[in-house]
Amino acid sequence: MPRKTALEALERFRRDSAWSRQVMESLTRKNRLSDRDGALAGRMFYGVLQNMALCDHHIACYARGKLEPKVQDILRLGVYQLVWMDRIPPRAAVNETVELCRSLGYGRASGLVNAVLRRIAEEKDALPPVPGEGTASYLSVRYSHPQWLVKELIALRGYEGAEAVLQADNQEPPVYVQPNTCRVTADELARQLALRRTDAGLVLDRIGDITRLEAFQKGLFYVQDPAAHEAVLAAELTPGMRVLDACAAPGGKSFAAAIAMGNRGSVTARDILAKKLALVAAGAERMGLDCIRCEPGDARDISGGDYDAVFADVPCSGLGVIRKKPDIRYRPQEDLADLPELQLELLEAAATAVRPGGRLIYSTCTWRQSENGAVTERFLTAHPDFTRTRERTFWPDRDGTDGFYLCRMDRADRI
Repeated sequence: MPRKTALEALERFRRDSAWSRQVMESLTRKNRLSDRDGALAGRMFYGVLQNMALCDHHIACYARGKLEPKVQDILRLGVYQLVWMDRIPPRAAVNETVELCRSLGYGRASGLVNAVLRRIAEEKDALPPVPGEGTASYLSVRYSHPQWLVKELIALRGYEGAEAVLQADNQEPPVYVQPNTCRVTADELARQLALRRTDAGLVLDRIGDITRLEAFQKGLFYVQDPAAHEAVLAAELTPGMRVLDACAAPGGKSFAAAIAMGNRGSVTARDILAKKLALVAAGAERMGLDCIRCEPGDARDISGGDYDAVFADVPCSGLGVIRKKPDIRYRPQEDLADLPELQLELLEAAATAVRPGGRLIYSTCTWRQSENGAVTERFLTAHPDFTRTRERTFWPDRDGTDGFYLCRMDRADRI
């Protein structure tokens, strides 16, 4: 059942361009998988998404001609098990995949599937290399990212730097937790949860549903990447301040702001999606952060205000969180074309809420210059009363965090 579920997920993703997390959650419930089987199905599904182009390269070396989409998915599943999952015996991976092929009515293709997978199993340690090493095409196949994305990375980081980012994108992301220091110290939380300390932050290595942990239910911590947390620290908040989180969901910056002020002050968490805003409210209640007030609304409709600090964590391409959401890499490039204009519009609106002498923090979870520095530069050119005081791009390979951009801009005392 885990293999069948993973295959269903691949088909739905391919056919409907559905978001991977929603697909897996839906199919895990539908097929009533145990936690163990659900984890196995997810590992195979996400693993194929992370390595699809390389899987296809391996398949093409042994299977000539065009394959039916379903057969291609079946082979991808088998190849992933053989090449990346050492705990599954090769014979089991081959036999189970062939049987899956037959059970789904593709018996006529079972011989091909069997032959291809057996060859790959036999030659696992000496598979045909990806051609064109040293080119964007090579990196695109080797790390299963579209060429346009690879070329942008090479322009920013050079060939070796781009390869380091792509490699990081295909690794298991750490789960970083932030202590609710209104209730517990970082040291005490680390002891309770046996957290691993890294240069970037505290990592929770446990596998399973975090929400079942007693420490989570008591509101002792929340999950947030260190780069996103740094965006809040950059604001240098103090107790009693008035803060606006203009695009608040899923709530991490609102929580961090409230905690940074010792729950003394006010945080207005605003978001256009009421369902997501309800999750922010639930998180604030769980952690006892009663200075957070949730307010539904479109961030573009903000008109004026008197806030000490305003956070504009705007919608973006999400290329910095590919290791958490592998399907983002398959988003068509043309879908991203209008993002900078939307981001600038949101930043312009957020700026109206900053009091004289206040601070505006713009952030995205992407490394694309067109969505980051290019946007803030346009904003600053049009608003001489704001001055850039801090700017940083985080990288998964260098910093161990999400790919992330932040820019703090302070408003003049007199305007």
